[in-house]
Amino acid sequence: MISARWLEKHGPHWKRLEELLGHAGRAGASALGHRELQELALLYRQAASDLSVVREDATSSRVSLYLNQLLGRAHNIIYMSRKPHSRGLRPFFLETFPEIFHETFSYTFAAFVIFLGGAIAGVLMCLANPAFERNLLGPDMMDTIAQHKMWTHSIVSVKPLASSQIMTNNISVSLVTFALGITAGVGTVWMLLFNGLLFGVVNVACWDANMSLLLWSFVAPHGVLELPAIFIAGGAGLLLARGILFPGHLPRGASIELAGAKAVRLVLGMLPILVLAGIVEGFISPSDLHPALKFSLAVALGVLLVIYLSRKKRPGIHSATAGSVPSLPSID
Repeated sequence: MISARWLEKHGPHWKRLEELLGHAGRAGASALGHRELQELALLYRQAASDLSVVREDATSSRVSLYLNQLLGRAHNIIYMSRKPHSRGLRPFFLETFPEIFHETFSYTFAAFVIFLGGAIAGVLMCLANPAFERNLLGPDMMDTIAQHKMWTHSIVSVKPLASSQIMTNNISVSLVTFALGITAGVGTVWMLLFNGLLFGVVNVACWDANMSLLLWSFVAPHGVLELPAIFIAGGAGLLLARGILFPGHLPRGASIELAGAKAVRLVLGMLPILVLAGIVEGFISPSDLHPALKFSLAVALGVLLVIYLSRKKRPGIHSATAGSVPSLPSID
């Protein structure tokens, strides 16, 4: 027999599904946002699973009827309102990824703020204790900086190999930053803070050695691509953590599935950006090009990235709607 506790646990999911259907109204799926449509689909699956349980209890015919009607309405919205859409890499990178980036931008921005906080902390810790630079960077790197040399000159002689290694390393760091979202975001926040801290300390060390121009002429060409990609990966990890910690109206498993699907597409979308950043870092950043040319390239790449990520979703046309349906009986 279905217990009151079971109904109390699952009832809010049905109410939320009914609320979304109410929002859809006669306009159907076109009245719902991207996230609401995904939530509708997940709640539909959950309600279908609940109905199979309810049907096994002969005393729950009223709840069974309610769920049948609810699922019928949801089915019309989900399946009759779907439009054909193109598949493949091109539509994903030109449409899907920029759209998801816009939708989840607050998480990417949060990752940037965490990284920036780490960088500021690194600067303050160096100012408070100059020995902190050597302790974090190590004597070899500090000695190289003291000799007014960049630690990247060795890249120039092995550009293809170095570029490949840089890509692998950057992609690995980004994937780890994203994957650590499964730790409820603790690991993701740590990776962003530590990399920000390191970035801040390196800047202080180069400033002290009057090497800031040399440092930034190296960082700028690839950094305008690499850093945003890392922030996107960090945002994906934070998005995954949100799905774990704050499921809202969704069952926790469905919440993780919804957040995880978006997070994975964010990570897939930023991979080509990291590949391009690796090529620039391996071939152009450590070269002897004049700093003005490197900064010009950085500006050009940054503008192109902003244009790409600012792409607007093309308006679509939804087909048939669910139509008018009778109001559902209360389960109270």
